[in-house]
Parts: sequence; C-alpha cells; structure tokens
Amino acid sequence: MSIIRRLFFASLAPIVAGGVDPGLGRPARAATPAHDLYLCTNLSAQSAAVMGRGGPARSGLYRSSDRTTFTHLGPHHIRLFQVATDPREPGTLFVAALDGMLRTRDGGRSWRILTSWDMTEPKAFAFDPQAPDHVYAGLPDGIAVSRDRGQTWQRMHAGIRRAYTNALAVDRTQAGRVLAGTELGLYLTEDGARTWRLVQPTAKVTYDLRQSPHDPRHFLAATSADGVLWSEDRGATWRRLPGVGTDHTLHNAVFDPTDARRLALCGWGAGVQVSEDGGRTFVDRTAGLPRREVWSVAADPDFPNRLYAAPYLEDLFVSDDFGRTWRPVGFAKATLYAIAFLPRP
Repeated sequence: MSIIRRLFFASLAPIVAGGVDPGLGRPARAATPAHDLYLCTNLSAQSAAVMGRGGPARSGLYRSSDRTTFTHLGPHHIRLFQVATDPREPGTLFVAALDGMLRTRDGGRSWRILTSWDMTEPKAFAFDPQAPDHVYAGLPDGIAVSRDRGQTWQRMHAGIRRAYTNALAVDRTQAGRVLAGTELGLYLTEDGARTWRLVQPTAKVTYDLRQSPHDPRHFLAATSADGVLWSEDRGATWRRLPGVGTDHTLHNAVFDPTDARRLALCGWGAGVQVSEDGGRTFVDRTAGLPRREVWSVAADPDFPNRLYAAPYLEDLFVSDDFGRTWRPVGFAKATLYAIAFLPRP
C-alpha cells in the first residue's frame, strides 16, 4: 500500500472488523486488568463508511478488554446514557437508553426492554449494594424503582418538586439511602424512595452525582449553574468547591479510584479540570484536547494516572499523566455520552 493510501486510512480513525484500531501505540499495561472499558457512543456524525463493509458507523455500546480495540455490542443506537453491571450477575449488563432500561445476559447478543412505554429516557440508574435486587432510575418525569432487579417498576418521587432527574447515587453503607440530582436540587431518601427531602437547592439541573470509593462520607455533584458541590456527611449538607466557576455547565465529575486526593470533572466550555488536593484547588488540564466542550471523563481503576476524556464530535482521548498530556484513541467525530469501567465477569 502506498504512503498516501496509508495516511488516508489512518485519518479515518477506522472501525475495523467490529472494533476500533487507533494505531497510536500501546502504553504499558497492568498485568491483568480487572475491568473492561465501555463507551456509550454516537457516531452519526462520521461521514466515512465503515472499513470492511458499507453503511455508516454503528452507534451504541462498545467494549474494550485491552484499552486498544473496541467491539460493538447490541443494536445500532444513537443515545445511550449509562451502562452498569448487575451486582449479582457481573455478566449481565443494564443500559439506560432512549427506549428505557435495557438488559442483556449474553454479552450483548440479545437485549430486553425492561420498562414500559411510559417509562422512557432514563438518564441514570443505580443498584443498591446493600439490597442488590433494588434498582433506581432517574426519568424526565421522576424516579422509578424496581424491587426485583428490573422486572417490574413503579414511580416513587413523593416530595420532589421538579421531578426531572438526571443523576442518582446510592449510599453503599446503608440500604435504601439514595441521593437524586434533579432539575432544581439534590434530594435524599432514607427509606428506599418512599419519601424524599430537599438537602441542597440548585439553580438548574444536577448532571452527575458520585460517592467517593475511598471515604463513603464524601459525595461530589456536578451542576449546570452551581459549579461542583461537595458533601462530607453522606449528602446531608453541601458546599460549593472553590476554583470551579458557575459560568459553565458541568457534565461529569469523578473520583480517581487509585488516589483519594484526586478528582476530575468536565463540561461545556469548562474543558477538563483536575484537583490533586481533595477539591481545595483545581487546575485546567484541557491543553492538548481539540476543544473545551467535553462530555465525559473517567479515571482508569487498573492504570494509575490514566484519565480518559471525550470532547464533543472528536476522538476519545487518553492521558497517562492525569491530563498533563493527551493522545487520541479513536472514534473520530464521536459523541461519547458515558465512559465506564466495569468489573470483568
């Protein structure tokens, strides 16, 4: 193949034989990674055909076991919000999608829609680690709860004034204790969603909620108009962290599972911001990314110092020095709504 042809095909960031091959070198790996990397991907902006077959690139769910090649799972789907595993069946995947809550038990070969026609567009969901049959889902018109691992659902958001719910976090230390990020506030239930109370008003939507993997008292919330919020009493009270303004919408905030003092967040115009002192100060780590509009970030639990970022309509990017330098991985012109590391079955 000529040099010109090689350069042309490399520029497509191709999806080859069911997976993405970035061809950008492979950094040192952990001996045996304990997690696979999943992406909720929209590739509809790609104009190039998929190499090896006709038609546009397939949007939807992708999985990588080696952080280099990616395999498409399930149907072509333009809007997936979140993916997670069933705590009792690590081989079972749940996905929040436009259609509703989806489940596969065979590695993505077949899928079932679990929710009814009037429960669509769940933005987030969470299992209760202390009661793993219980699943909570945030909907545009409230919160749905399943007590039988997704088989049946009912709405349970009594006490929430504006019920649009984009984020959920279940307190892993207490069954039935859940925080919800809604259109105008953070709400807490301590009785499995039977009742909710407002613990922090917000000016607009809360897009992400996380509990620290290191200290269960610590919670983090990313908002669209109130910056990044922090709690040190399991979500009962909140304060705004300094160093992150309120002039940008924040889409995503994460704890680094390998370093208790390190946080990362991203947003629209905010780029990527990193704290290495437990949230006291933040440093802009956007240099090296093609734009400041970033949908999602994720810290790799198996590779210390590795951070992923997904700028809007660009490649997936990875950093092996937690955002100081970046390199593209693949998925040209992609919108990556979620990046997740899930335990291998």
